[in-house]
Amino acid sequence: MMKHFAPISGIACFKNQYIATAGYDNQVILWDAISQKPIHRVLHDHLANQCAFSADGRLLVSASSDHTARIWAVPTLRLKAALIGHEDDIEMAAFSPDGSQVATCSRDHTIRLFDLTGLCLKVLRGHTADVISVSWAADSRSLVSSSDDGSIRRWDVASGHQTDLIDLGGVETDTLALARDGTIFAGDDEGRITVITPVQTCVIPAHVAGIKRIVFDDVRRLLVSLSYDRSVILWRADAQGTLQQIAQSALPSVIWPRSCALLGDDQIVFATFGSRYATWNHRQDSWELDGIEPAISLNAVALVEGDEYTIGDAGVLHINGEPSVNVGSLCNFLQPFGSLLLTGGQMGTVFDAISGQVLHRHRSPLNCATTFMKDGRLHAAIGTYTGEAIILVLDENDQVQYQGDVAMHDNAIKGITADDELLFSVCATSAVAFHRVADFSLESYIDDAHERIANGCTRIDGGFASISRDLKLRIWRGGESEVFDTPHTHSVKCIAASADQRLIATGSYGGTIAVFDVEARDWIEMGKPTASGISCLVSDQRSNGFLASSYDGRVYQVCS
Repeated sequence: MMKHFAPISGIACFKNQYIATAGYDNQVILWDAISQKPIHRVLHDHLANQCAFSADGRLLVSASSDHTARIWAVPTLRLKAALIGHEDDIEMAAFSPDGSQVATCSRDHTIRLFDLTGLCLKVLRGHTADVISVSWAADSRSLVSSSDDGSIRRWDVASGHQTDLIDLGGVETDTLALARDGTIFAGDDEGRITVITPVQTCVIPAHVAGIKRIVFDDVRRLLVSLSYDRSVILWRADAQGTLQQIAQSALPSVIWPRSCALLGDDQIVFATFGSRYATWNHRQDSWELDGIEPAISLNAVALVEGDEYTIGDAGVLHINGEPSVNVGSLCNFLQPFGSLLLTGGQMGTVFDAISGQVLHRHRSPLNCATTFMKDGRLHAAIGTYTGEAIILVLDENDQVQYQGDVAMHDNAIKGITADDELLFSVCATSAVAFHRVADFSLESYIDDAHERIANGCTRIDGGFASISRDLKLRIWRGGESEVFDTPHTHSVKCIAASADQRLIATGSYGGTIAVFDVEARDWIEMGKPTASGISCLVSDQRSNGFLASSYDGRVYQVCS
């Protein structure tokens, strides 16, 4: 049976007839909305990020990290056109209301306009960071876009020129919707909905963490906001853009708060970390989760006293390949901490993976962790989506105590590591920070440390190393970086140093692993063990090599 094997990142509906899902398994699946059964599926060459139907439901467009968008006939999913030209991941694609064009937005900072044959008509330039969302005006003559540069821009379609720039104070805004009357609804990383009308701008504190998706139904004046605070809110917007909350729900752990779509009069469908979509009946406040099988993707691997531990989207800890504890939600990391093994992820909960015990709860998802010694005690720092590091300590009875949060960044911490004196962290904004272990004070902050999103870091002898979507490796010593091109062709996802810290391994979303000799300043090995992405690398003390977990659910050994 057709199903997803990795998280569903995008979802769209056409009336009560079709549902389409786009997944991190590269698949786009078309479902019958009535029977809830899959009809057809197609594949991209890399992650499928989002999808959207044309107004008449005859076409579907999908946006992918393979740098293309593709137009498919519905319901056959026969390929009609490939939209090429972007130089980085395409985050979103949308048909114009009149059905004549497709707008795509990309992490290459541009928007492109295509006709239905795949001919690029215009390239819209002006954003200075990744463009995450785009929405058409009802007359198809203009569109608006939002970006990580903290701005919303309005564009004239015929000329390709920018006609308006709305500065949101530098706050990253991942999602927006444009109403028929010209009102803009925008959701930002601080959990706010900004309502922009021709006469006023109103800011509504809607969520306690970043809003990842805004969906607006012009006919019924319904708006959905979906947030990393693990909640969904349904609003009604009046003619002046004022929002009134009419329904709200906490999200089940299987929901990925990245995408949703209105289905009929009383349902909303959601992206999940499983094999199919989920449905919320907002009138009855009931969830339909039947038939959602856990994804096989692995997000982390750890080697503890010769045993191999893994965890992933299903939240199930495996020991040497055998299932053990189910913590009940997606987890992004594994960090040995005394006799414990720290893990956590989308729910913002820190667990001991070995026992399943809850150690701490945070308001936003968790990305990464490291340990360090301070005042003779073992401490842990856990990086969050909202930029704080959660500090835990093992007391004299080897019990975990929460010490507080340290504000390190104004966006997601993507990697964190430590030596005897410094905590080194990298951020989704491309910044790095050096904090003193002694008192957690800031020693140094570099805003533009990377050219794109930084994805991870590791400790090396005498310093640190970091990797980024810009396909570079950076060696940090004395607060300065030495930059090396990597042999990867897809975004570099993870990094680790060998046990003797002489080698650095890097893994990419394209399934490649490259090994760098720190002393020789050169790449000495390159391989591709899987067509799926490499999610995590750790040192393997048994061989002075590395272990690599993958989104295909397997662990690969890298010998140096």
